[in-house]
Amino acid sequence: RRTSVRITILILATAITALPVVAAEDVRSTISDQKAVSVTIYNQDLAMVREQRRLTLPDGEVSLSLRDVSGRLQPETAQLRNPKHPGSIRMIEQNFDFDLLTPQALLQKYVGRTVRVVTRHPTTGEERSETAEVLSATQGPVLRIGDRIETGLPGRIVYDQVPANLRDRPTLSALIENQNAGEHDLELSYLTGGLSWRADYVATLSDNDEDLALNGLVTLTNQSSASYRDARLQLVAGDVHRVHAGRRDLQAFSKAVAMPEAAAEVSRQALFEYHLYRLPRTTTIAENQTKQVDLLSAPKVRARKELVLNGSEYYYTSHVGELGKKMKVAVFVEIANRTADGLGKPLPAGIVRVYKNDKAGSAIFVGEDRIDHTPENEKLRLRLGDAFDVTADKVQTDFRVLPRGQKYKHGFESAYRVVLRNAKDAAVRVEVIEPMPHNWEIVEQSSPHRKAAANTAVWSITVPAGGDAVLTYRARVRY
Repeated sequence: RRTSVRITILILATAITALPVVAAEDVRSTISDQKAVSVTIYNQDLAMVREQRRLTLPDGEVSLSLRDVSGRLQPETAQLRNPKHPGSIRMIEQNFDFDLLTPQALLQKYVGRTVRVVTRHPTTGEERSETAEVLSATQGPVLRIGDRIETGLPGRIVYDQVPANLRDRPTLSALIENQNAGEHDLELSYLTGGLSWRADYVATLSDNDEDLALNGLVTLTNQSSASYRDARLQLVAGDVHRVHAGRRDLQAFSKAVAMPEAAAEVSRQALFEYHLYRLPRTTTIAENQTKQVDLLSAPKVRARKELVLNGSEYYYTSHVGELGKKMKVAVFVEIANRTADGLGKPLPAGIVRVYKNDKAGSAIFVGEDRIDHTPENEKLRLRLGDAFDVTADKVQTDFRVLPRGQKYKHGFESAYRVVLRNAKDAAVRVEVIEPMPHNWEIVEQSSPHRKAAANTAVWSITVPAGGDAVLTYRARVRY
């Protein structure tokens, strides 16, 4: 009886091990399966992609190949889910194949393997095929053909097949267990590099330089090795701190980057400590493309032109004499970002290029400057260049060392003359800004100054048309 039981067990065990292993069914998805895509782009070579693909899935284990994803996808952030049937998909294994099919990559994969080399006779045109072993492909092919070693390409190389881990497009491969067979809209989301944006502004000054027209454009750059067709586009303005772009980052922004409904114009909203801009219509961002879309328009913004002569603090504690002839006077344009002045909108960081029309009505470029992220009610100060018709001469007219005292070990007193010249046919005002070191005071001056900061004295000097103005002052410095 024991013997018969053992025999029965052995027969059952043999039958079980002989059962065929059910392989996971292969499902291949391309961009043609994509039903919707939303892209949220940050300023720091970072974007979040959320797309929906309509797929038919069987029950059980499924080997899913999602092609046409970003070539710079961060695989640790990828999430695949079924929004209508949460929990119906369980991830077993995931691979990101970004090793793309090229002649060099194919040759690399065949190192240590055999290929066929086909050569053509130069006279008869007859083709001959030889088996070759690929020894190296680092700096060109090195082949063993029979008893000889060949370098370079003696003919066409014929491969038996394409290796499984070599793809013609970036592919996210996943082995999943599906509990709900049928057609589903699956949602794939991930963080990726290769997508960036910046703001570019064009400002046109009025004839009297007292206001300007400001237009803002968003410049998008796509170097992610993927295209995004009819994408809902969102832009995050702000400096996001990044340590590791992982799943927590993705989940934190999941609500903010949900696929939005269409809007009539660019909408803005505060998001945490940043600003989120949502474009009103879908747009296609092609691979290796730079695209510009409209951001804002402000037809009349109050502006103030300022001419500035900046000094230095080094000459307040030593003999220097002449400080400069025909010194450059910098030109600035200041804008208050508030509604009352015609603006009042959060401005993402970017470059402002300023133009002015000549007498014939043609726009002439007059300078540019970079701005940081600028919230509402802050000021923008754009340095556009140096004035041509306004110059300055500066000289140190006196210097002496003060005797030591109980409170201060060192003391200096120096006097200066600044001559401002104006070749324009209208009067101008120049701000003379002097950084002052240590404990300072102005003991003599031809025009009153204001203490703009703890270490800064500023004089506002009006220079008549075609004339000059002279500023003299004496400063005392102790420490």
